[in-house]
Amino acid sequence: MQNHAYSRLGNLGGGGAGAVPSPPSSPRRGSGRRLPVKGGAAGRSGGVVPRAARAVLAALLRRQAVFLFAPLLYVAAMLLYMGSISLDSVPRIISRPAPGSLYRSPQLYARLRAEMDADNATDALATVWRHSYKGGVWRPCVSNNTYGLPESNGYIYVEANGGLNQQRTSICNAVAVAGYLNATLVIPNFHYHSIWRDPSKFSDIYDEEHFVQRLKNDVQVVDKVPEFIMERFGHNLSNVFNFKIKAWSPIRYYKDVVLPKLIEERLIRISPFANRLSFDAPPAVQRLRCLANFEALTFSKPITTLSDTLISRMREKSAENNGKYVAVHLRFEEDMVAFSCCVFDGGDEEKKELDAARERGWRGKFTRPGRVIRPGAIRMNGKCPLTPLEVGLMLRGMGFSNNTVIYLASGRIYKSEKNMAPLLEMFPLLQTKETLASDEELAPFKNFSSRMAAIDYSVCVHSEVFVTTQGGNFPHFLVGHRRYLYGGHSKTIKPDKRRLAILFDSPRIGWKSLKRQLVNMKLHSDAKGIEMKRANESVYTFPCPDCMCRSNKSEHSKPIQAR
Repeated sequence: MQNHAYSRLGNLGGGGAGAVPSPPSSPRRGSGRRLPVKGGAAGRSGGVVPRAARAVLAALLRRQAVFLFAPLLYVAAMLLYMGSISLDSVPRIISRPAPGSLYRSPQLYARLRAEMDADNATDALATVWRHSYKGGVWRPCVSNNTYGLPESNGYIYVEANGGLNQQRTSICNAVAVAGYLNATLVIPNFHYHSIWRDPSKFSDIYDEEHFVQRLKNDVQVVDKVPEFIMERFGHNLSNVFNFKIKAWSPIRYYKDVVLPKLIEERLIRISPFANRLSFDAPPAVQRLRCLANFEALTFSKPITTLSDTLISRMREKSAENNGKYVAVHLRFEEDMVAFSCCVFDGGDEEKKELDAARERGWRGKFTRPGRVIRPGAIRMNGKCPLTPLEVGLMLRGMGFSNNTVIYLASGRIYKSEKNMAPLLEMFPLLQTKETLASDEELAPFKNFSSRMAAIDYSVCVHSEVFVTTQGGNFPHFLVGHRRYLYGGHSKTIKPDKRRLAILFDSPRIGWKSLKRQLVNMKLHSDAKGIEMKRANESVYTFPCPDCMCRSNKSEHSKPIQAR
């Protein structure tokens, strides 16, 4: 039996008596091998099943081949098809700019102008301020000093940098620091700035005598350093120790670091000196800031005289509105437009001009490696200055009729002839200091940007409504000054420029829809005008009626005694 079995395996393996047995066949290969089967019906039944299985397997194998070659056939067909047509006729994919990323206000104005002109029934100036001040009894942040001044610890000489209102920040901070350290303040010196190009001195812009007299019970102020002190430094201020102080330094820094040097040297210099004192300061320090800003700083006689004349003329021109007029601070000078890096509708010519202006004013700042400028994102974030056209659209949409008298506070408007035309179409009674005053009246101020800005500031203070369009130091101080003068109730419109960018970019918006949304924006500004001071808010914008009058009770209320 065993021999018979081995012989059979040997035959199946195809070898002789000494051959190694072959392994069994795989199931697939075995399924196709025909073995002799004995027995009638059983044999026939066993043969049908394998035949059916083989047929199914063959079909699947043929389909698998089709699946493998189908993608190749598809790619080949597409290549043949693409080669048979012109590339010029292939549809292009057009990417749509994000809403609010483009300057489309001129198209909107052209489309809505007829409806706007027909809708002149409402007059927002008559009902612009529906809210009354609800913060209790307004108490200004200045109270009279109840103690005398001890012997001074020394002299502080500061050099104020920037334009009119940045210099104003320097003056107020200098008064606060000098009073806190019980130092004598030398009338601040103004740096000549490459952009403003104004060589004016303190007395050219402010009433120096009033400044000294109003502060005499709180801070000692002199117009120059005494000779016996200057002798120690060879009569040369460059020999005086100069502090380089970081921006927004706390008042404790001045006490711990500046005061010992002041007592040692008897004269110190701080240059530059603008935003070098934190807003978060003790009440006594804030009181001195308020005293300087709202009481001690008044403009010089020539500026005050012309400003009063222009205010009177504005009230005469707005007699139909009971002498009420709207003041708009428009920042659309070439330097502001260039610095914003926004794109308007001037094409290649505009780009060349503003690139050149950026290089003149901020050499290399905007072209340094790695600097990426995205004008669309800047506009969507509400950082682009409003154009005169956009200011007009906004005010008409807020309900101000075309007979509203507007005072426009601004420097030299970029491409003024082109850009001012639509604003004058919407508000033909618009005035500027140049239209209100004669050439002879403006001549003493015309070449001095800070003095011209002081005139604008004065006329805006006494307007019924003040509209700010871009931010900055000018509206920052003006809003607070108006709150201080008008019992805490500041009538200011500060638009949501992100929202405006979307509204002015809307291709299908109608006049009624635009007006409804702009009226709501104005009402929101109404509510913001009566808000109370919030934590870390600038004392120049919010004169803080609640806390400043308690300054005499503060542990910091008395100046530091001489050592």
